[in-house]
Amino acid sequence: MRTICTLLLACLGTLQVFAADLPAYALYTKTGKPIKFEQMCKVLAQKQVILFGEFHDDAIVHWLQLKTTEALFTLKGGKLTLGAEMFEADMQEPLSAYIQGKTEEEAFKKAVTSLWANYKTDYRPLVELAKAHSLHFVASNVPRYIARAVYKQGFEALDTLPAEVKSLLPPLPVPYDATLPGYKAMLEMGGGHGGDNLPKAQAIKDATMAHHISRNIKEGYSLVHYNGAYHSNNYDGIVWYLKQYAPQLSVATISTVRQKDVRKLEKEHMGTADFIICVDESMTKTH
Repeated sequence: MRTICTLLLACLGTLQVFAADLPAYALYTKTGKPIKFEQMCKVLAQKQVILFGEFHDDAIVHWLQLKTTEALFTLKGGKLTLGAEMFEADMQEPLSAYIQGKTEEEAFKKAVTSLWANYKTDYRPLVELAKAHSLHFVASNVPRYIARAVYKQGFEALDTLPAEVKSLLPPLPVPYDATLPGYKAMLEMGGGHGGDNLPKAQAIKDATMAHHISRNIKEGYSLVHYNGAYHSNNYDGIVWYLKQYAPQLSVATISTVRQKDVRKLEKEHMGTADFIICVDESMTKTH
């Protein structure tokens, strides 16, 4: 019996060691210094805009989005606004109506025909949090048919839109810098498909999101915006457009990266954002 107990204790000890050696994620500053979640949130709470760059299919990041938003709600005393790439600007009315309790969820889902396939698992918790606390939630992205038009015809396609559609966009003409690293990389990755219009289609998304973020800033509030990491990595994309539309805003960025070992941030990821979520590359995906 003594031998069996000794073996069981040894096994438990081994399991504890393995658990400690297998962190699912780690948080880092832009220089690769580890930082605690609470410390990060205290810094974020001092900013007017927080761009939370995600991998759309990452379970850890979606959980951290919810926990970060809850923490900021507490730190800001409820003075918090949310916003997301996942909701297009022409869906603002049904989104707001649902959050304000004017419509039921089924009516909301029927009205928002562009809901992402992973809405239920990954974004619904954020919407429900906003609903529970009556937080304004900004539908910031450009309607996808407009992005498709830019991809096919360039920015010239925007000039032909009806006035009510143009009201969803930033002021025309949209500023654009083709030399920005994110757009240059997109052009290279596209292998010639779409030509110069490929990064322009990305730019109209970035510009529209920045425009709607800047229009929804309230004194004393922070606005947390959820977007694909590539929209704000390296202080590019949305960040660049925020500087065009509202250069006075204080902005913090979060990015997501994947590594085989999360215990030390790899050099290539340093400087990507103010805070970097490093997730184990074998982590289960949500879709």
